[in-house]
Amino acid sequence: MTNPFAAFDADPTFDAPEAHEAHDHQDMRGRLATAADAVQFMTAGRATVTLVSKKTSQRFTYRLGATEDKSTIFVSVLTGSDNESDYSYLGRIASGPSGRIFWAGRKVPRPGDVGRDAPSSKAFAWTWQNLVRGTLPEQLEVWHEGRCGRCGRKLTVPQSVAQGFGPECVQHVHS
Repeated sequence: MTNPFAAFDADPTFDAPEAHEAHDHQDMRGRLATAADAVQFMTAGRATVTLVSKKTSQRFTYRLGATEDKSTIFVSVLTGSDNESDYSYLGRIASGPSGRIFWAGRKVPRPGDVGRDAPSSKAFAWTWQNLVRGTLPEQLEVWHEGRCGRCGRKLTVPQSVAQGFGPECVQHVHS
């Protein structure tokens, strides 16, 4: 059996600090290229997405978490500097008469909730309306943050990054 790391062992630049730096800072985010891919990723269970306006460069990061039966998906928006915990409630996605609908806010708002009139709420509502119609507007980019949309684990394999799901989870979302 050959050593799969032999190429690295033979490469004299591999131990150079700049070689490690390039690997340490590799961007493992993935762009979701179609409306269907974005909806599938966002409704899979534990997704984090960033919406970017190509026109204004404005961006918002959202975390979506589904109930066990996936009938409701809760949406939060990043409102602070901690990418792991500074999220505020934005609304929910649930079944309605014409499919999955984004409902902004709560009947009785709680302190810290993001209001319906906030730019991040309007951006998500507009994006969701387009995506469920099967349209990914040209001026919008949808990125996942390098974590599986179903289980939330970090993605490390380029194919998994490209599709937004790890090798175990992809079997469940495509079946």
